[in-house]
Amino acid sequence: MTSGKDKTKVLFLCVHNSGRSQIAEEYFKRIGGSNFEVESAGLQPTDINPFVLEVMKEDGFDLSEKKTQSAWELFKAGRMFRYVITVCDRAHEEECPLFPRPFVQLNWPFPDPRSFTGTEDERIQKTRQLRDSIKARVEQFVADLSDS
Repeated sequence: MTSGKDKTKVLFLCVHNSGRSQIAEEYFKRIGGSNFEVESAGLQPTDINPFVLEVMKEDGFDLSEKKTQSAWELFKAGRMFRYVITVCDRAHEEECPLFPRPFVQLNWPFPDPRSFTGTEDERIQKTRQLRDSIKARVEQFVADLSDS
């Protein structure tokens, strides 16, 4: 088992910590295992999106008691990460947060589930597609890290 000191620390950031970053955090914990310490945060944390709660529950994640957290609180606490991955779409979200260096900064642009329109069923389906896209990206990233 890897000690806390040896774990690669990863932070997922988005605007509200209500969807994309939560999905990425949970899949990274499941896929990456004990070699990683993974968190998520947002610039303006709110409650977790109810569609995200539903589609994550479909895949065995109960986020109903999970709290969102502030990126600024992590920064003020002096938290350091090896990878900081923003999952917001900078082209459409001006407030997508940045985090102070040193670290490897990556951007995985995914649409905000709050922006999904249509019927409830259509919005759930779009959130499922988002979940599956984020899961695939996490799987690829963990595989790439394992190969290096």
